[in-house]
Amino acid sequence: MLAYCDYIADEISHKFWSQQSENIVTKVGNVKYDLHPEQGWMISTKKTIDMTDENGKMYRVTVEEIC
Repeated sequence: MLAYCDYIADEISHKFWSQQSENIVTKVGNVKYDLHPEQGWMISTKKTIDMTDENGKMYRVTVEEIC
């Protein structure tokens, strides 16, 4: 069965980027992949996006397949 973590993370990221001026979220980072730190191969389908609100508080949004 297919997992849609890439699609969901991309949709979340674009939603916040496109409405940044209307949102309390002022900074949206790139989608980060769950990769092996040295070899670079994919560990899981998990994706993370770091965001910052207008007060400087940081958040991490995680999209992860539940098996």
